[in-house]
Amino acid sequence: MHTLGDMAKALNRPVTQIAAWQRRFGLPAGAGAAYSEACLAFLRRVSALRSLNVSDDAVDTLWLLEKKLLVLLHVDTTGSPTWFLDSCGLAGHPERRLLLSNHDMGIALDSQILQLGLNFTAAPRELFAGPEMGEDALRVLKEYVQKHERVREAVQGELPHMREAVRWAGKWRRSAKE
Repeated sequence: MHTLGDMAKALNRPVTQIAAWQRRFGLPAGAGAAYSEACLAFLRRVSALRSLNVSDDAVDTLWLLEKKLLVLLHVDTTGSPTWFLDSCGLAGHPERRLLLSNHDMGIALDSQILQLGLNFTAAPRELFAGPEMGEDALRVLKEYVQKHERVREAVQGELPHMREAVRWAGKWRRSAKE
């Protein structure tokens, strides 16, 4: 478990930035060392995307779509206040995982296929089914994949600049030691 200060230090960001991200993404506030490894892994991803010049709006949009998709698919079966972060930090099958929550969808995201209708929660039934109310997991997935691809393209475009900056910083650091 981590404190807010621990996470700020690990991410090389001010505590105020971590707290702002916490509010922005609706992460539960913890008292003391109450932040999980999953929360830190999520914030690491956000920090990496910001370092790669992905806009706040793009990250916000992806996050909202991911949470909506996870709700439509009834992923919240644990009752945990951080259920949407619990997959962060897990490895394996990156082509099947959502970008921010890291939830494994069980199939490649670009396949546009979902197993619908699974609901393991004991929530009371709604008067109308989700699709009748305008909710459609496949529509949300399609929109998510489009936004995800734009972020991937932005990251790919930024990588050459990031590599050059790292090379330059290495040379600058070596010359400063001499």
